[in-house]
Amino acid sequence: MESSRNKKRGYEQSVEDEADGMPGSKKSKLPALASVIVEALKMDSLQRLCSSLEPLLRRIVSEEVERALTKFGHAKLAARSPPPRIHGPGEKNLQLHYKTRMPPHLFTGGKVEGDQGAAIHVVLIDMNTGDVVQTGPESSAKLNVVVLEGDFNEEEDDNWTKEHFESHEVKEREGKRPILTGDLLVTLKEGFGTLGDLTFTDNSSWIRSRKFRLGLKVSPGYCDGIRVREAKTEGFAVKDHRGELYKKHYPPALHDEVWRLDRIAKDGALHKKLMKADIVTVEDFLRILVRDPQKLRNILGSGMSNRMWENTVEHAKTCVLGGKLYVYYADGTQNTGVVFNNIYELRGLIDDGQFVSLESLTHSQKTLPDSGLHEHVFAFRYRLIPW
Repeated sequence: MESSRNKKRGYEQSVEDEADGMPGSKKSKLPALASVIVEALKMDSLQRLCSSLEPLLRRIVSEEVERALTKFGHAKLAARSPPPRIHGPGEKNLQLHYKTRMPPHLFTGGKVEGDQGAAIHVVLIDMNTGDVVQTGPESSAKLNVVVLEGDFNEEEDDNWTKEHFESHEVKEREGKRPILTGDLLVTLKEGFGTLGDLTFTDNSSWIRSRKFRLGLKVSPGYCDGIRVREAKTEGFAVKDHRGELYKKHYPPALHDEVWRLDRIAKDGALHKKLMKADIVTVEDFLRILVRDPQKLRNILGSGMSNRMWENTVEHAKTCVLGGKLYVYYADGTQNTGVVFNNIYELRGLIDDGQFVSLESLTHSQKTLPDSGLHEHVFAFRYRLIPW
């Protein structure tokens, strides 16, 4: 065994001696055998490492991409809107459009209206020209009103497909009535239409976005062979109307029913007493409060405590009266008269044809209503003239 080792060492030594005997230029070009083996082992290990890491890295990247897409609501790539369609020069490019903006919220059981109570108008647009389509069969098509998810097409890209649009329609919950009831059909006339009476029966709190949109699409049997892109409104919340039905108004309006005032329950005992005395609105309440507060207090009776009375009167006085004024002339010459607002509060006098404001009246003139003038004017209120 020792002899074989010596032979091996002798062979390696002879190889080294031969190498030492070579010219310097050749010696520098030949790397040591050991370093060549080490480098080869390094390359082999690196390739094996890369081969083993590649599947792991692919899986990690895939999971992170999927997580990012899910975060932005696009986990299903198939749900993406298709690329914009290029229309030929002679091809129609039509789209329905809601002209009326929607309010931020509506209530179940109430009439569906646009912002500020406006009627909801729709129009058919030729997208190639921007004009309303007022002629042809499309201009008199029938349309269906539907409910859409509130987050449908938030990217403002109108190039969705019919199937993509309909996949975002909201159906009623199990055991519930249809979400939207009423006149669900709109007929265009020369490209224009108006939604009829519609009512939501369910709130939008159970939808992911907690909002609905109104959608509009062509009814089956109309515009066959022609693609008319559907319309959608802004998103809006629909809240339960049960609380709204009995809600007090702050401030109350003159035309509000009198039960909108604090401490007067709808259809309660106090409400019935006021109705029996022909006090139907907040304006009626304020008028009798100005003319004869004690009479009003007696009408409400012991069922309303003094604290309740103070709260109700205080609430009623926050009503915005507006700027309407009326004049009651003492005779036919219209040289002398009394000026009131719409709840019969004294606002000034007409003296020799000239208006004298309340601030300029003498103390005795300001006490005219206390002398029975209010009752006289109320009895002859048909003679009041807008001023």
